[in-house]
Amino acid sequence: MQKNVEYYLEKGFDRAAAEYFAQGRRQIIHVKPNADFTLTLSFDNGEVRLYDVKPLLKSGTVFEPFSDIQNFRRVYLDDAHCVAWDIDPAVDSEKVWNNKVDLSSDTCYLDSVSIS
Repeated sequence: MQKNVEYYLEKGFDRAAAEYFAQGRRQIIHVKPNADFTLTLSFDNGEVRLYDVKPLLKSGTVFEPFSDIQNFRRVYLDDAHCVAWDIDPAVDSEKVWNNKVDLSSDTCYLDSVSIS
C-alpha cells in the first residue's frame, strides 16, 4: 500500500524525505566519479543528480581511504544498487562484507541535487 506524505511526516520524516518516500523509492542505475569528489548519479526515473562526497571524507572515518582520488574513482554500484567502494580492491567484498563501504540509494537521492 502506497503511503502519503502526511503518513511520513507523522512518523517524524522531514518534508523532503516524506515527499521522496511517498513518491516511491528510486534506484541508482549508473554512478560516475568526478575529479572534485562528487558523484554523478543516474536514477531509474531518468533523473541525474550530483552527490557531494567531500563531507564524508574525514580522517578517522570509514571513508578516509577514498580521500585519495585514485581510491575514490574505484566507486561502483553493488547488486543492491548502492554506491560502494571496496576498502582493499584485492579482497572480494561478496565474501568479506566488512571490506565494503556503501551509501544507500535513498541517502544518495535525498542528499544530492538535481542536474538534469
